[in-house]
Amino acid sequence: MPCKIAGTGKHVLLLHGYGSRKESFYYQTEFLSEYFRVFAPDFPAFGASEPTDEAWSVSDYASWLGKFMSSAGLEKPHVIAHSFGARVAFKLFSVNSGLCDKLVITGGAGLVKERSPQYMRRVKTYRRIKKLFPKYAERHFGSEEYRKLSPLMKESYKKIVNEDLRACAAAVSNETLLIYGENDTVTPPDEEGETFRSLIAGSRLEIIPGGHFCFCENARLFNKLVYDFFTG
Repeated sequence: MPCKIAGTGKHVLLLHGYGSRKESFYYQTEFLSEYFRVFAPDFPAFGASEPTDEAWSVSDYASWLGKFMSSAGLEKPHVIAHSFGARVAFKLFSVNSGLCDKLVITGGAGLVKERSPQYMRRVKTYRRIKKLFPKYAERHFGSEEYRKLSPLMKESYKKIVNEDLRACAAAVSNETLLIYGENDTVTPPDEEGETFRSLIAGSRLEIIPGGHFCFCENARLFNKLVYDFFTG
């Protein structure tokens, strides 16, 4: 099923990361469904959802999310968003804060950082090689995550990671808790975490043991922080 629903009570919506699926929130679904009605969908093109027929941007996913929330009958849910899910949350709730209640961002992404000279040289090398040996270029350049994607999803990925969402984050007015893993090398807490804390008025940053999936690696502490935030 493209959406897992469990529990009763106030609605909670879980938004997974890029290349992931709703099952990444297994520990949160199990715990939170004892107190809330939990909705954990797969974004289109991920998990059990149907693939998209074009390369979606963050805006496309945000538009889909708004429609999903309406069709699922979600009533101002609390939201937990991981990594790419945070991009979608920033985009949607920055202009529709009334759609959700409290917001938890974990390993939140959405910053386009200054490119180093080494990075720019690698990009130029990639472009030159791609013209002559496209298959070699695709196999040896880019992250492992990127190389595993289909051609369509590679175009989507490029749209997503090249959009800076600082302005959207700064426009979020929902009460927000940021939770980052102290060893997160994908979205380091001293970069993404601190930046989003400074952008989102009144937000709080918690740094806990673990990496980019600290909500799985340290589920008990993560769940306690979330429960206290949602019920406080």
